[in-house]
Amino acid sequence: MKFQPRFTFIPSPLGDILLARTVKGLTHIRFQEGGSAVLPFSDWVRDDFAFADAAAQLDAYFAAELWEFDLLLAPAGTPFQQTVWQLLQTIPYGTMATYGELAAKMGKPTAARAVGAANGRNPLPIVIPCHRVIGANGKLTGYRGGVRFKEALLALEGNGRFDGKQQPLEGRQRPLWE
Repeated sequence: MKFQPRFTFIPSPLGDILLARTVKGLTHIRFQEGGSAVLPFSDWVRDDFAFADAAAQLDAYFAAELWEFDLLLAPAGTPFQQTVWQLLQTIPYGTMATYGELAAKMGKPTAARAVGAANGRNPLPIVIPCHRVIGANGKLTGYRGGVRFKEALLALEGNGRFDGKQQPLEGRQRPLWE
């Protein structure tokens, strides 16, 4: 018998989030507000109990109590995308990197746009922290759920809150990624 992918919805300070997984690990995290809402595929089975680990870690992250995730991940993507997503996971909590910095770390200094495209296809935002990548000019660039989600996540990591009193990102010194 084939294992059917499981899914659930969890609440967050940024609205409901869809989580999906296979036996190999977590495959999707999608904000249900903004531009990245995803409906479960017809062969997915709702299973609210299969996500206790992910839900607990995301709750702790949103409470500014967790800085690194320890989850089994199974994002589908090309070898290049997989490489970019692995590299994203090395950007520490509270720091930011540019697309060009990521490309240079990969040994492909002219591949900033390709890195940006792979970043934009990340199926596991937050856990694979694509929100920590900014433009070369220090400005926020696109984010699958919308730039407001990216700004909120960076603010959470910068000062631990979502209450509208976040330190503005403009003019904030960018912690260096090494």
